[in-house]
Amino acid sequence: MTESTASATIDIPGYKAGTWVLDPSHSEVSFSVRHMMISKVRGTFAVKSATIIAPENPLEARVEATVDVASIDTKDEGRDNHLRSADFFDAETYPTLEFVSTGVRYEGGDFLVDGDLTIRGVTKPVTFELEFGGFGNDPWGNYKAGATAKTVINREDFGLTWNAALETGGVLVGKDVTITLDLQGSLQA
Repeated sequence: MTESTASATIDIPGYKAGTWVLDPSHSEVSFSVRHMMISKVRGTFAVKSATIIAPENPLEARVEATVDVASIDTKDEGRDNHLRSADFFDAETYPTLEFVSTGVRYEGGDFLVDGDLTIRGVTKPVTFELEFGGFGNDPWGNYKAGATAKTVINREDFGLTWNAALETGGVLVGKDVTITLDLQGSLQA
């Protein structure tokens, strides 16, 4: 592929225009954050819905996705309940995380998806680096696409400020959170 700007058209082998809907059984939203400054805690969320409107020019694609906050799973029930509480996500008041794209770019050989991420009622611009996994038909004739997208956010920018100081210095929970989306979608007929 050649370098391109958002106003140009880019060719992606296997790409088909249309409406793509996320396949939740083959997709995952995961995150990782530093714990005690020495290791990482990882977790997942269930995707409630996700739709990609893909016109002929992939650089004009639009994405909308919603994640169910109560579905958080870090493999520790006590931690999960704490993360659902008002100290962190306040799932009762803010039951979803939402992403709405504002543009797609191809720069330096990378696809970048810009958009607005809403967590705990706070909306901030973010950019996901997108890597296409490919396209193909499943055994039932459905045309599928796969991709991975990553970004890093400062959780405090979204009102997730709870923390605890450590006796040895530093804090219990790091500020930077890596969000990874492993996605598979189906082209709708």
